[in-house]
Amino acid sequence: MQAKDIKKQLRLLIEEASVIDPGLAKRLEEINRWVKDVKPGSLTSKKFVLFFLQQIIKDALIWLDIQALTSPQAQQEYYERMTPTEYYWYSYLFPKWLNQADPKFSIWKQKLMAGEYHQADINVLRLIASDIIHREGTFWQCYIADFSMATDIIVSNREKQPLCIQITSLSDEFSQEKSDNWENTLLLWGIDRGLFLSYNPHITDFVNQVVNISLYNSDRLQTGIYLKFNL
Repeated sequence: MQAKDIKKQLRLLIEEASVIDPGLAKRLEEINRWVKDVKPGSLTSKKFVLFFLQQIIKDALIWLDIQALTSPQAQQEYYERMTPTEYYWYSYLFPKWLNQADPKFSIWKQKLMAGEYHQADINVLRLIASDIIHREGTFWQCYIADFSMATDIIVSNREKQPLCIQITSLSDEFSQEKSDNWENTLLLWGIDRGLFLSYNPHITDFVNQVVNISLYNSDRLQTGIYLKFNL
């Protein structure tokens, strides 16, 4: 989808959401104000801004589809077609984000637009996601969860219990502050358990170890536990 089409789609979604879900309409209005004065050519050059816009449009379309269903049973049937991680996102975290103040939203919008986000760990996350799928688990990854909810990836395994995971390769002397901020962020969003996983990129099989720990804790980590694990 080109930049000019994204802007048009945003305006149309705002109109639709204003009737169906004011929380969604308000978020989309914020995003529209953020990009409306950016020329399409300039917006096209900001690939991470475009990726985020494409994600939020997809989320909004799915959310409006769900809200348009007139009975709880019809909504539940819609949700049942999703993976456990998708279900967790659309039934819990995304509506939370629509209706709860997000203290980080203005900060990361500014960083995205300024080109300060480079997604240096994208290749590692792709390897992890690929291995999770290979083992018949499911995962979810999106900008809102990453930037606002301190969650690089949401993972589920055999028990279909999604787990929010923050993955970092920072050394120990830097990770304490980051892990403290991570736990506070999860509490803010009502995420009732989480895994902060610090890995050593110099270990040859670190991806395999990350996936092992993620899937294991998805099934077994108890509610109210925020586990910090160093490989």
